[in-house]
Amino acid sequence: TSLRSKIWKHFLGVYHVSANEYVHLIKKGKSCVYDKVRNDTFRTLATDKKFLERVNEEMLIRVLNALAWKMKSFSTCGNQPITYVQGMNVLAAPFLFTMSEIDAFFSFATFIQTCCPLYVTPTLQGVHCGLKLLDQCLQILDPKLFNYLKSKNLTAEIYALSSVLTLCACTPPLEQVLKLWDFLFAYGVHLNILCVIAQLILIRDQLLEAQSPMKLLRTMPELNAKSVISLTVQLVQQIPDKLYDLLVRHPFDSSVENALKKKNQFT
Repeated sequence: TSLRSKIWKHFLGVYHVSANEYVHLIKKGKSCVYDKVRNDTFRTLATDKKFLERVNEEMLIRVLNALAWKMKSFSTCGNQPITYVQGMNVLAAPFLFTMSEIDAFFSFATFIQTCCPLYVTPTLQGVHCGLKLLDQCLQILDPKLFNYLKSKNLTAEIYALSSVLTLCACTPPLEQVLKLWDFLFAYGVHLNILCVIAQLILIRDQLLEAQSPMKLLRTMPELNAKSVISLTVQLVQQIPDKLYDLLVRHPFDSSVENALKKKNQFT
């Protein structure tokens, strides 16, 4: 865990933390989103005993509430404010499990600000772009599976929102999530979209045989990071360059939303 903490901080460019700044933010008291935070924190990875042994709810509350104060000075390239949204508690959890509370706070803040600011705007712009990209990538990578899910009125907006928003942290076990995040922090969080597709392909036969595939998709099978990463690396090579460019930029570039409105540009 200590080694992973150092590596994640290096990948994120976190070379300085300030206990004084963190304490100052905590002393500001309840932020305007404090009640929203409290409504989510108690159920964060509630069935994971190892997580609950290491991370208590008060730690999550402090980090998320302090981040709400710090985010007041953030702005995205699309001039949308960065705010607390449901799901950020799950995004914060691996940081707190892996690092000290202060390191987790500054690493999480940097991650939000630099890697995926559009994932935490009021409209979840980056997340919804990611879901549209997931559909477009799946249509290219596995048209049969895409068309079957479409015939059941299943798009990524319906079955993959949590997986996209939380970078698959909502899919246990946490030990495998950490390994997947090693990969995402090293090569780019945009690859999470292809990681979700990899999970679909790994249960492809069951999905195609299911009369109600949503029953399978409602609770994804336990994460196997090695299998998902291996398949994701193969999938990357099959994505057209223009589509991959949008994939890379969608977590932080607001212009991707307009680009995705152009129909049939990749297939």
